[in-house]
Amino acid sequence: MKLWFNKTFSTISSVIYQLRQALPVSELTIVATHIHSSSVVFLAADECYLEPESLAGEQYLHWCVQFCLDQHITAFWPGKEAALISEHHALFQEIGVKLFLVADSDTLKLLHDKAEFYRRLPAHIAKIMEVYAVNDSEQFNKACELLYTKHAVLCVKPAVSVFGLGFRILDTQETSVTHIVKGTEYRLPLQELQLGLVNTPTFATLLVMEYLPGPEWSVDCVGQSGRLLCAVQRKKSPQPGYGQQIDNNDEINTMVSQLTAHYRLNGLFNIQFKASAEGPRCLEINPRPSGGVGMACLAGVNLPYLAWQAGQGEIVDIPAIQYGLKVTEEKRAVMLPD
Repeated sequence: MKLWFNKTFSTISSVIYQLRQALPVSELTIVATHIHSSSVVFLAADECYLEPESLAGEQYLHWCVQFCLDQHITAFWPGKEAALISEHHALFQEIGVKLFLVADSDTLKLLHDKAEFYRRLPAHIAKIMEVYAVNDSEQFNKACELLYTKHAVLCVKPAVSVFGLGFRILDTQETSVTHIVKGTEYRLPLQELQLGLVNTPTFATLLVMEYLPGPEWSVDCVGQSGRLLCAVQRKKSPQPGYGQQIDNNDEINTMVSQLTAHYRLNGLFNIQFKASAEGPRCLEINPRPSGGVGMACLAGVNLPYLAWQAGQGEIVDIPAIQYGLKVTEEKRAVMLPD
């Protein structure tokens, strides 16, 4: 069999390494494509090819179909244009290619937009923080006014973003110069932001939220048609560089199971939580493997292989999770492909 990973985040290398531990080359050939020949994913894959850099949308979709035919691909785990590929899954079924998709196209689009995700998430499925979606300065100021009556600290982030890009804690005390001098990260003076918004009539959707001061969990999950097979909670240390702990929070377990069923999630995905004073709150569902999935696998479950088995329709045995472990990642030097 030949499994193809198209262009996606470099963290997919961890997934490939985990699959290779469980499946020899004689059983599975792993193919990777990227627009850059120096991508680190080429270090992990068995076969590597360049993608056309300029293609997107329908053109990219049809390129993917032709690539599957040309390279005799039998299974496709898409990153780039996953929602579009999901929408046109029949094109791949017709040529005998199995798609490994986390959800249908409508759900993938919904999870990409956190404003819509929060707005449409039923309260009985998972709890979220108090949040307002805004598109102009008047809406922003009104949201802050309402939230500050109940919460001492607020934060903002774009509705569409990855890796926490754009997240800022609103500071009502110090200036940006003070933060620069101190080297403080992720803080933005509220007054300076308000002044900037005066000259920006409208902007892409921004989320204004209560700030959750408690610990954060990253939960790596495997689902099968809405049934949660396994979930490994990684509780992050508040201090950078102090690792993570394999945790077993009951509230999070319940929400993860309900979210998986509600959105009929499949394969390997990640759900983020953070603690408020009243308990964990769901931040987002990432319909892709997380950057820390390798750490989760140290708990005794090869999650990518489990997702592969589930996607093949195999009956899977779930190993016991080893709770309480402290895990981290270390950097190593490598030569990039030429």
